Formats: sequence, structure tokens, C-alpha cells
Amino acid sequence: MPPALLRLLQRETGASGRPSRAPVAADAVELTDSALPGDVRSRLALWCGVREDREARLAHAGGKSYDDLIRRRTGEASAAPDAVLLPTSADAVRAVLEICSEADVAVVPFGGGTSVVGGVEPLRGTFSAVVALDLSGMDQLLDVDEDSLTATFQPGVLTPRAEQLLSERGLTLGHLPQSYEQASLGGYAATRSAGQASTGHGRIDELVVALRCQTPSGELVLGRGPASAAGPDLRQLIIGSEGVFGVITEVTVRVRRLPAERRYQGYVLPDFAAGQRVLRRLAQEEALPDVARLSDDGETRVTLTMAGGGRAKAAALGTYLRLRRVAGGCLLVLGWEGMPSSVAFRRKAAHRALTTERGVSLGRSAGEAWRRGRFSGPYLRDDLLDHGILVETLETATDWHRLPQLHEAVRDALVDTLRQDGRAPLVGCHISHVYPTGASLYFTVLTGARPGAEIPQWDAAKRAATDAIMATGGTLTHHHAVGSVHAPWLAEEIGDLGVDVLRAVKSRLDPAGILNPGKLLP
Repeated sequence: MPPALLRLLQRETGASGRPSRAPVAADAVELTDSALPGDVRSRLALWCGVREDREARLAHAGGKSYDDLIRRRTGEASAAPDAVLLPTSADAVRAVLEICSEADVAVVPFGGGTSVVGGVEPLRGTFSAVVALDLSGMDQLLDVDEDSLTATFQPGVLTPRAEQLLSERGLTLGHLPQSYEQASLGGYAATRSAGQASTGHGRIDELVVALRCQTPSGELVLGRGPASAAGPDLRQLIIGSEGVFGVITEVTVRVRRLPAERRYQGYVLPDFAAGQRVLRRLAQEEALPDVARLSDDGETRVTLTMAGGGRAKAAALGTYLRLRRVAGGCLLVLGWEGMPSSVAFRRKAAHRALTTERGVSLGRSAGEAWRRGRFSGPYLRDDLLDHGILVETLETATDWHRLPQLHEAVRDALVDTLRQDGRAPLVGCHISHVYPTGASLYFTVLTGARPGAEIPQWDAAKRAATDAIMATGGTLTHHHAVGSVHAPWLAEEIGDLGVDVLRAVKSRLDPAGILNPGKLLP
């Protein structure tokens, strides 16, 4: 963490600079004995690896939310699974579901473990035991159709490996969430993920063309042809179902040729509203870049502080912007990838829109600096926790008309809830997924952690922010999924009848209710 950022946080939020509590060593964490019956273990071992050791159980005790990280630091592992299962085939997954349904054992599908909404928390509910179904052993590229530009993968393949396998054929998926280095393709499909380039390449629900899903009631094989009118699209019922209806064991995705040209540039706009007008115009003129990331004033300030360079560099940038009649301002990163003609056309459209809104170019170096560090955020969190800083994110989306009101309402809710000793938290926000009808809002919160009350501190802020989202017409989640954290609000978004429909699907596919208890459904 840049020292300048720590000074900023200490000065403005009162962060202590020391951990709110010292992390507990892994070997000091108390684990209860596994509750998995011996006869069930023996039956499962005929189909897959079964681990009940401390290391495996702790590694599958939760995801990557702030609450998860705090629980790990304090040695709270009461939710650790009783065992970790390691299948390597769809047949093994099907057998596991049959055995666990008969034995009253809950099953939590586990990909990369990057959920920040409690999606992989091993809740056992009323079941006698709970196991984590780790799909990392199913990580193969099964087929590539270079005529149709599709690729079929097993679900446990992590994104860097998928991209490596595709690049050897001159192809790319181009799905780039911040969890890129740790998340799996099956997890993306199960949580309806969006990547940093989804503005140009599409969300995962647009990229999945076919899938196979094992359920306790049998196998679903979905997706035939480039489009179909054969009833409702059941693929979309499984995409985003978070392992509650079944376990994805194969996914076929659209891929593209490796881009002939890549160009990333940074800009400064006078304010957040001007940046929104630029992005709205490009979306509605069908001239969007592949990557569009607009930071508000709060996030811009933190980003520039993290970029470092000292007072001289900051003064030089201030002078440069003042000469161009921009004071303060908001950072915008645009990235174009593809054929040179497409890149040139879209860059010209962006230049026209930016000129209209008095945007100032920072050049390619600013854009490339962002691209090089785009996946570093998750690692910075541990350093922030070591300095006693609460750091967490949340996201939503709405139409262009409501976007300013939603931005203000969520920011106010976070500031009001997390204010301590007269000091407000640092709350930054950016737009990173853009559509003709609206855009996403992604908030990052930084403030001093309350020793001994870190989890209640954040949970209160999260509740207040989510209430503000729902009251202002935003969606409960744009791409983090529902998990257990958002489940209490789902009926407010889709209605009681909508929840009943999902429960009916759950009952048909998973009659014993063993799959991922406590997630998605309130």
C-alpha cells in the first residue's frame, strides 16, 4: 500500500494504522470433528477424493467478503465444512448428489471461492453434515469449434488457464472480472458474472451458448444452435442459480480472435455527470469501447493518491488540468480492442463526445497503468486490514435517469452509517458496465475498523446501502450475485410470486434441498 494512501486514510477517517486485532495462526484455529458419517465417506470415496484434514476444511470455510476475511483473522471457523470432495468427472458429481441426497448431507459447490456475498459459505441448515464440492479437478478444455467460435470447458478451469489454452489457438474469451486470477468459468456462469470488458464483450450470460448441469433429479443439457424459440431459455434458469438448482459440469462459451490492436487511454472529465453523458452517448450511438471505467471524485482522489509520484507530480497534473479549464474532475479510462478499423471508428466517436464535455486526455500511459494493475485490488485488501482499515465493496445498476439519485442515495447511506467521531468514511464509486438504457455503480468503502465489532460495523452499513438501493429503484446486485447476503431482499426485487417460482424449480430439481442451503432463496 502506498504510504500516501495510509496517510490520507489516517487523516480523514481516523484509521489507526494498526490491525484492529492480530490474525490468529491457522494451526490455532479450533475445528470441531467432522460430522460426515463413516459409511457415507466410504461411499463418496468410491467416486472422488475426500479430504477431512484441517487445511482443506479451513480453505473452504467461506469466500472473500470483508466478513469472511475478519472471521479468518479471528479464528472463527465454526462454519467449516465437514469434508471437501474432489470430483474429476460429471459422473462423479452426479453420484455425489445421489449419495448426499440419500444421506441428508448438504452440498456446497465450490469453484474459485471468490464470492463476496456468502455464496460459498458452508451452511448446513438442518442437515446432518455439509461438504464442499471442489470442482478444481475438472479444469480441461474439452472442445474448440473454430468455425463457430465456441469453446467447451469443464467448470473448474480458472480464467488464466482458460485464456492460455485459448491463446494457443489464437483465441480469447475476454471475460475479465477483478477476481480473474482466482475465479472459475463454472463460477462465472453460476453467479451471472460481468467482467471489466463486458461493455464490449458482453456479460457471461451473453457468452454462454450451452451447458450441462447435474441435479439430484438428473442431468440438464441446455443450448442448441445460435438461437431458439423452443420455449423459455432454460439456460438462463441455471446461469445465476448459484449452485442452488444443480452443479454445472460443462460450459460452452463464445470466444473471439485475439485482438489485432489494443489501446487504453486515460481522461479527466469536469465532473461525474459529464462522464455519464459521454458514456450514455457512446452507448446509444453503438460506439462503446470494450472497457469503460468512470470514477467519481472520491474514487478519483484515492486512485491518484495510490498512483503516487509525490507532490511534484500532483502539482504538475493540477497545473495541466487548470490550463485546460478543468478543476478537480473525474478519471475516465477507456479501452478499445479488436480490428484497427473498429478501434479507429470507436476512438473517433469517443473523441467527439469527450470534446463536447470538455474532457482532457491523460494519454496512453494512464490507461496502460490502469490495465497493468487491474487485478491488484483483491491483494491490497489484506494490507489494508493489517493497518486497521475496513475495506469493502458493493454494486448495483439502474437506468440513466435514476443513476444520479441512486449514486447520491447509496453514498449518503454509507457515510451516515459509518461516520465515527465526526469523521466520514472515504466512499468512492465508478461506472464500469455500460448499456444503452443505463449503467452499473460500483462502490468502494474505506474507513477505520472498530476493534471487536468489525463485522457488525460493516453489516449495518451494507443493510443501509441495500435499503437505499431498493428504495431508489436500483437492482439488488448487478454482478456479485445473491448468495446469503442479498437473499433477504430478493422478494422485493422479483416479488413473492417470483420467489415461489424459484422455490418450485428448486423442489423439482433438488427435492431433498441439499444444494447450497441458505443461498439465493430467502
